[in-house]
Amino acid sequence: MFRRRRREQPEQVAEQKPAAPTRESGPWDAGEPHPDHDRIDLGGLRVPHNPDFDVRLASVGDQHVGVVVIYEDTTLQLQALAAPRSSGLWDEVKTKIRAQAKDLEEREGPFGTELAGEIKADGAVRPARYLGIDGPRWFLLGVISGKGTHDEAVSGAFADFIKDVVVVRGDEPMAREEAIPLRRPNEQTGDTPEERPGVNPFKRGPEISEIR
Repeated sequence: MFRRRRREQPEQVAEQKPAAPTRESGPWDAGEPHPDHDRIDLGGLRVPHNPDFDVRLASVGDQHVGVVVIYEDTTLQLQALAAPRSSGLWDEVKTKIRAQAKDLEEREGPFGTELAGEIKADGAVRPARYLGIDGPRWFLLGVISGKGTHDEAVSGAFADFIKDVVVVRGDEPMAREEAIPLRRPNEQTGDTPEERPGVNPFKRGPEISEIR
């Protein structure tokens, strides 16, 4: 007699849960564990999808080089730059900014030392706050202008927004302080490093296009 072999049941494959973040908040590097929230994929940056915030791209020529976020009569400009593997850029960038805006003062903010005060741009004087965050091979610069420079409720909302940003640096070689390339959602990019400019926050602003 042959004993009927018991049919083998396929092994249950356990679903792998994403690793828990090792920090309480971001901005996050794309390669580290981070919360799986609803974000707008702009290539080098993934920003929170929140109907209260109007998110637009800032462009120089045909290149998207920054993100502009509008909320409560306040504007936040975000730009991600390539940084050396061995050190951050914020101390160096702070020195450059203060060389052009001597009235800015250092103070402690939600991301460490920031610069705050008044700057002259396009013939006008306006309040501004500069926030810098050093990440692994990237640097994120945020510039707040408008009501959020002094209204803590508005600036706090922007801080929460930045804490949920994901920076996608990529593995390709990039020059120091080169703008990490951005794109509109579902748009492909074929930029070469030589074509990607940076943004001087004191020069006439880049073109702003709305994301729909």
